[in-house]
Amino acid sequence: MNNIQTLTEANVDDIVSLSQFAFQYHLSEEEIQKKKEEMRRHTVWGWMEDGQLAAKVHLIPLSCYIHGKSFAMGGISGVATWPEFRRQGMVKHLLHHALQQMKQNGQTLSFLHPFAFAFYRKYGWEHVFTEQQYSIPLEKLKKQWGGEGYVRRIQSDISVLHRIYTEYAKTFNGMLERDERWWRQRVLKDQSQHIAIAYSGNGHPEGYIIYHVKEQVLTVKEMVYTNLNGHKLLLQFIGNHDSMAEKANLIVSEDNHLPLLLDEPRFEQKLHPYFMARIVDVQSFLEEYPFQGDSNLIAAVEDDFFPENSGNYQLGKGDGRDEQVIECSIQVLTGMLLGYKRPSDYYQIGLLKGEEQAIKQLEMLIPRKQTYLMDFF
Repeated sequence: MNNIQTLTEANVDDIVSLSQFAFQYHLSEEEIQKKKEEMRRHTVWGWMEDGQLAAKVHLIPLSCYIHGKSFAMGGISGVATWPEFRRQGMVKHLLHHALQQMKQNGQTLSFLHPFAFAFYRKYGWEHVFTEQQYSIPLEKLKKQWGGEGYVRRIQSDISVLHRIYTEYAKTFNGMLERDERWWRQRVLKDQSQHIAIAYSGNGHPEGYIIYHVKEQVLTVKEMVYTNLNGHKLLLQFIGNHDSMAEKANLIVSEDNHLPLLLDEPRFEQKLHPYFMARIVDVQSFLEEYPFQGDSNLIAAVEDDFFPENSGNYQLGKGDGRDEQVIECSIQVLTGMLLGYKRPSDYYQIGLLKGEEQAIKQLEMLIPRKQTYLMDFF
């Protein structure tokens, strides 16, 4: 559409002004310069009205891990409209344009953080990531965890952090494949936070924690570990802050089992819907997806907003005989293949249709792995 333009550095001040207004924050001059530097990674499209920026969408080229494989992903961010231009379909057109560009870029997936889940469901994104939020009195962590090794605070060592993170990230579906610039601009940008590494008895790094302490609260930004020993060393380290903090706040994966390790598991635990995802290009995504074995299943997929995805697709390799058909929306297909919920879950509530035998076959075809996303954009 003629109203959609790719914005350039000449539009940066307008982009930042709209973001500050829409998301209700104020940046200092130094923060604005950092934001401008960060936006060099982005492609930003604007809807223009009489030469004025009315609405915008940012696309961030990223990659994520799905069953240990790297998939190109388009991160949608900074979606905003000035109030006088809202409810005129501008964002709808910008999102469709973004999907077209992502498909051309080979980005078979897209993630976003919604202001409202219902709004983005209309456009094919689906709830796929849920956070588990813990608030734990430190006295519950004051015990001998039995980890072998030690923890040391460091200034920063991206190479060590990255090795630990990457091994951990591949155990989930959806974690970002970070690069050095992402580490510097997004993860380690807060100079007030502390970093500590957990080492095994022979000095091998097995985990790290990024955190800060303020007003008697230890807030964990990231706690990452490659094995149970590393996890225990980090929990011991958190407990050692009992003289300066009363509780620890941390965010973990939805399937986290920390309550099983505590003598007293009664503490504040909340599940918080976090990010959404959608498959951008069904055919290309299915060709890359690591199905468990072969099948004669056909998925009849409906994608109302991006209808080039609508159609019938072979799931895994089949011989074309005795084909069975399952029917679902692009949202349900995304949720199943990323592992947020199992096919039987969607089937039980009527969002997945097919013969019971076909659903059982689909259950066997899709590997099991928890969705989790630590980053924000």
